[in-house]
Amino acid sequence: MTNNHKAGFVNIVGNPNVGKSTLMNQLVGERISIATFKSQTTRHRIMGIVNTPDMQIVFSDTPGVLKPNYKLQESMLAFSESALKDADILLYVTDVIESPEKNMDFLEKVQKMQIPVLLLINKIDELQNSPNSQKTQNVQEVLGDIVTKWHSLLPQAEILPISAKNKFGIDILLKRIREMLPESPAYFDKEQLTDKPARFFVSEIIREKILLYYDKEIPYSVEVVVESFKETDRRIDISAIIYVERESQKGIIIGHQGVALKKVGMESRKALEKFFDKKIHLSTFVKVDKDWRSSKKELDNFGYNPE
Repeated sequence: MTNNHKAGFVNIVGNPNVGKSTLMNQLVGERISIATFKSQTTRHRIMGIVNTPDMQIVFSDTPGVLKPNYKLQESMLAFSESALKDADILLYVTDVIESPEKNMDFLEKVQKMQIPVLLLINKIDELQNSPNSQKTQNVQEVLGDIVTKWHSLLPQAEILPISAKNKFGIDILLKRIREMLPESPAYFDKEQLTDKPARFFVSEIIREKILLYYDKEIPYSVEVVVESFKETDRRIDISAIIYVERESQKGIIIGHQGVALKKVGMESRKALEKFFDKKIHLSTFVKVDKDWRSSKKELDNFGYNPE
């Protein structure tokens, strides 16, 4: 390791559904965070670590910032606010659709920060596809207006337009992060990719499939706990419990003659085999844990204490 080694925490924050998890996965180069079309997908603070011989970037994806309606959302907000306290560089993600005035309480905290802030205007590819943007000039004008509004709210921030989905602007963003990183020894082992254990990613992958295949409140009432994880050279045997809040939700998750649960299990197994590059044997069970999202004790048991 050279004397000029750089290392730091680069924390990603923003409102729900602006593309934070997609951005995280592009920056880290691995599929660390769930990225679906549904908001409130990320519930925890998830670290992804990028290492080179002379640098270590510790990226941190956080839940979307929202005004909490129950204890789970209070915990999610606490994870997001904790990312303001230990960042060396803050990535504040917005997009071309959301109003800059949305969630001003959190934005006011960002305004007071003394560290470098990179404001990322994501999904600029959607300006090109908009029916109102038939000319390149119009796209530039719309983007210019968005930049002007954000500059008035966060004058200290450096603003970069990106498309996380299409990898547009990602190389420029990484270059700026490298330039801004403080000199420091590495915080984690150079072989480490994330701070989360394998079981965490199992539960996240199963939860992602539930987010994709069920509607309305069901995905947000679900928690997945890995009961057992037994790995050999050739395969991994996994047993997981899907917790819901109501008996009626249990019936929906299982589906008629177990068809719905079987589909979730099959799709989860495929994704897990790709993630771990091994054969997977997955068993899933559904249990009711009444009102777990509003129980501090249950949230602590499920790992939602941000301390």
